[in-house]
Amino acid sequence: MAAERLVVIGGDAAGMSAASQARRLKGREELEIVAFERSGFTSYSACGIPYWVGGDVPGHEDLIARTPEEHRARGIDLRMRTEVTELDVAGRRVRARDLESGAEAWTSYDKLVIATGASPVRPALPGIDAPGVHGVHTIDDGGALLDSLAAAGGRRAVVVGGGYIGIEMAEALLSLNFEVTLLTRGAEPMHSLDPDMGRLVTRAMEESGIRVVTGAEVTKVLTAGSGRVRAVATESAEYPADVVVLGLGVAPNTALARAAGLPLGESGGLLTDTSMRVRGHENIWAGGDCVEVLDLVSGRLRHIALGTHANKHGQVIGSNAGGGYATFPGVVGTAVTKVCQTEIARTGLLEREARAEGLQYVIATIESTNTAGYYPGAASMAVKMLAERRTGRLLGVQIVGREGAAKRIDVAAVALTARMTVDELTALDLGYAPPFSPVWDPILVAARKAVSAVR
Repeated sequence: MAAERLVVIGGDAAGMSAASQARRLKGREELEIVAFERSGFTSYSACGIPYWVGGDVPGHEDLIARTPEEHRARGIDLRMRTEVTELDVAGRRVRARDLESGAEAWTSYDKLVIATGASPVRPALPGIDAPGVHGVHTIDDGGALLDSLAAAGGRRAVVVGGGYIGIEMAEALLSLNFEVTLLTRGAEPMHSLDPDMGRLVTRAMEESGIRVVTGAEVTKVLTAGSGRVRAVATESAEYPADVVVLGLGVAPNTALARAAGLPLGESGGLLTDTSMRVRGHENIWAGGDCVEVLDLVSGRLRHIALGTHANKHGQVIGSNAGGGYATFPGVVGTAVTKVCQTEIARTGLLEREARAEGLQYVIATIESTNTAGYYPGAASMAVKMLAERRTGRLLGVQIVGREGAAKRIDVAAVALTARMTVDELTALDLGYAPPFSPVWDPILVAARKAVSAVR
């Protein structure tokens, strides 16, 4: 009896986690695994690229968890620099093109994994493709940016976009001694926070030496006689730039799936069931940045591009494709980052998201410290907590503060997953010692204040 063939489209977190897990469950004589990756790298941390650019990580090889050779040694037929251009669902086959030779061929499958990731948003503005304008999404992008920084004739950098990548790249460029301006069209950077918490991020960036311009809608990129970028223009001003970094978010890379007629959600991400199987297709799974996931707090589907989710999706898919059983229940929207010495975290719903769900809520915002106030080096921390009016169910938490602030969000993430009330949250037995926390942890202080508001 011939082995079944599992075809994987995409060689990063979700795709190769799925392939590796399926291989653990089934040997080569039972399951043949063929994987296609259009770039020159596999299984790497895209989240680490800003820290490589900024010099915290010595080289791109440090971001790679497993090389193509290592995957092949484990019995995966991994075909690099090969792009899948067409998916024939009825015929159970994919067409792939070798990007070096241009040769194309069809490969049949018994089972298929779609892990095509997401693509950076790049608006169709005049000059957006000029030399010196960079997105930062892949290792190749990071290398191109480093080359461009070395070739820049000056030390002025403009970052367009105030999300996670935008603020992380602003920090990276600042550490390279560039004069950094960050442009965001929002009222504050970090649209993933409420504006009052985003204002704390603005203050922290400005205190670190980053110029923050809010309400700035970019209209075009201006170029010099050489064709290289020289400035970024908004409706009201021009900002000189020797290099521009785009941090405008990502969109699910699902053109292939759309053309094949697979089901997509409101954000354009693939729709799957809890086993990560594409809805209506018994032999096709999808995971990573190209899918929508269930938000356990709101009950809605959302597109959230994070490596943590992608790796979990891959484990679930590989288990199911390999003959086992696993499910992915959903997320609560947890994310952390930092800019210079300020840590930023959120989980659950923001105010605008709670309102969109028709939820009535109370707010508790407190200021505390990351350690006991008398302990040397104690630094401030702000915690904002949302709880449902009347029931007291925890709805969301945001934190902005110095060292030790961000990972406190994990307590809130667990509480959200368990559907705890803020009253229950106050009774949690959290660790305490003066170097780590005040006697009442800031999360508990916020929960106590929320309890009072609920009552």
